[in-house]
Amino acid sequence: MRIALFITCVNDIAYPATGIAVTRILRRLGHTVDFPTGQTCCGQMHANTGYRAEAMPMVRNYVDVFDRYDAIVAPSGSCTAMIRDQYPRLHPPATSVAARTFELSELLVDVLGVTDVGAEFPETVTYHPTCHGLRMLRLGDRPLKLLRQVRGIRLVELGDAEECCGFGGTFALKNPAVSGAMLTDKCARVRETGARVLAAADNSCLAHIGGGLDRHRSGVRAMHYAEILAATGATS
Repeated sequence: MRIALFITCVNDIAYPATGIAVTRILRRLGHTVDFPTGQTCCGQMHANTGYRAEAMPMVRNYVDVFDRYDAIVAPSGSCTAMIRDQYPRLHPPATSVAARTFELSELLVDVLGVTDVGAEFPETVTYHPTCHGLRMLRLGDRPLKLLRQVRGIRLVELGDAEECCGFGGTFALKNPAVSGAMLTDKCARVRETGARVLAAADNSCLAHIGGGLDRHRSGVRAMHYAEILAATGATS
């Protein structure tokens, strides 16, 4: 199977360790992962704010760059949802490649049939299901299935887990007061768990929640779950 990594903008610019983690996981499982250098933004921000015409060059570029691969993996629920949900409507020739684009847990659990990736992470962790993964991709418990197989991990349930953290991309910019109130609630639920690590499938949401946790001096580290799955020992 020819697998390509679609890194996404946020990860490429601010969280490259997440993309490296995805590559490590798949290589550990015996797969070769390509990183096509012609990839760009998926156009989600443009399309979601009404600039669909401006998103089209990015949509067409995605098809040109990734269409030769059997599977494309993205460590982002929101960007994967953009490609799978909006691409076929924006550009029908993108339908095939969109169907072969997977969030990491989908690729591992559904396509490769794997839940134990050989990880070890001796920490107390709670998991926040981000909105696009929860409501658009319907990831369900796939990320948790993977996390439960990690050696040494102690998973604790997050209260009101399915409530949005308040980020929502431009929502946080347009509605800062509402976004801040939602963030306060989410941070309170995270602190109540006693976890030392908050995991999720989207680094944009983790940046939002992590910033709130830092302002509360909670000592909780926000971390993409791919980095937990890539770990093989102590976290210190």
